[in-house]
Amino acid sequence: MKITLASGSPRRAKILKDLGVEFDVVKTDAPEVSYPHDPERTVRENALAKGAAAAPRRRVLSADTIVWFDGRIYGKPRDLEEAKKFLRELSGNVHTVFTGVAFDGDVKVARSDVKFRALTDAAIDEYVARVRPTDRAGAYDIDESGDLIVESYTGSYENIMGLPVEPLKEWGIA
Repeated sequence: MKITLASGSPRRAKILKDLGVEFDVVKTDAPEVSYPHDPERTVRENALAKGAAAAPRRRVLSADTIVWFDGRIYGKPRDLEEAKKFLRELSGNVHTVFTGVAFDGDVKVARSDVKFRALTDAAIDEYVARVRPTDRAGAYDIDESGDLIVESYTGSYENIMGLPVEPLKEWGIA
């Protein structure tokens, strides 16, 4: 079954390719909402809005991922200084990654917890030099040099990358 991925995320495309899913990509500029005290509502509404923005296509898969820590939502940082600030705040702490995944109007939310190593400024500088942190929720990518900053995690690894596999299996995509 061929689907449309309403996302320009190379991490989501990688997950679909690794699963052998046929897809084309449509980038959308759907407006995003943020409810810091309700992260599940945030990712649900954003995933649905991205899917709706790809209309009138059928078989549209869309997703939204956030990092949630201490009642605050960490999206993509505006610049490198904000990325470093995010990493310093997450250093040594456990945070939650929520991803809302929508397929033809149905939406599911996945949750994973990630524990960061205690990071020095030198470690943060090294990580930021290796990874383009302004294109990642929370300023990091577990799949790209994640060993430098992530101590452990629970839940779906693919969810932390931005596209949990479990809903794809439920919908018969994977």
